[in-house]
Amino acid sequence: MASMPSNNLPLPKYHQIYLVLREQLQEGRFADGLPGELALMRQFAVARVTVRRALELLEGEGMISREPGRGTRPVPPAAAHANDAGGEGESSRAHLTGLLENLVSMGLRTSVKVLDVDTVTASRAVAGALNIAVGDAVQKAVRVRSTKEGPLSHITTYVPADIARQFGRRELARKPILVLLEESGVKVGRAHQTISAKLADAVVARHLDVSVGSALLAVRRLIYDDQERPVQWLHGLYRPDRYEYEMQLSRVGSIDAKVWVSKELSAQFH
Repeated sequence: MASMPSNNLPLPKYHQIYLVLREQLQEGRFADGLPGELALMRQFAVARVTVRRALELLEGEGMISREPGRGTRPVPPAAAHANDAGGEGESSRAHLTGLLENLVSMGLRTSVKVLDVDTVTASRAVAGALNIAVGDAVQKAVRVRSTKEGPLSHITTYVPADIARQFGRRELARKPILVLLEESGVKVGRAHQTISAKLADAVVARHLDVSVGSALLAVRRLIYDDQERPVQWLHGLYRPDRYEYEMQLSRVGSIDAKVWVSKELSAQFH
């Protein structure tokens, strides 16, 4: 049973639940409908009135529809983003020299637990990121990576099935996925990465040993091969007390230009 943090966040419990559910709705987690009130009460260990207040906030924002006999369902957004995975601009590219080598090094210096590996059909978001058709087969793998201090990250990766047939649960438990891609014949070209913040839901909180609603670093990374084909889409949630992302910036041009470029990228954990 998940428990809501009482002191970690200076927010009422219903607002914490609202924030968690809002993030999950934005990710498309409830295509078949939200859990019922009783299920949400058990998940967050709160009273019905608390769950109802959270749902009322979501309904007021137009994110859900609540109808007697039909349950609670998400309301599709009026317009989807053209490409949730990011654009092609140089300013948004994470060059591979250093960054991916560092990620492989991290994989070799941490332990991993494979929670699930399965071949699934690509959702609209996954298909858009990997430049494949909705419904195409992809490998979905969910892993938790840990250091000697404890769990570090909860990672979900999507790889086109024609590439992922070369590796499965056993290989994912033994080697970083970038190494497995290379061994499968993929020549990694570049990566596009975004970093933001998210709140831990009940599932992730249990695996990372944090409270539901705790703040996590959220990383989305799209890996391309040298022919510009997307070969892996990663969603990573990291404990901020055990992971930090560092960039060294150098000024370009005169001071009036105020233009900075990244000179070095690294991902560090402790």
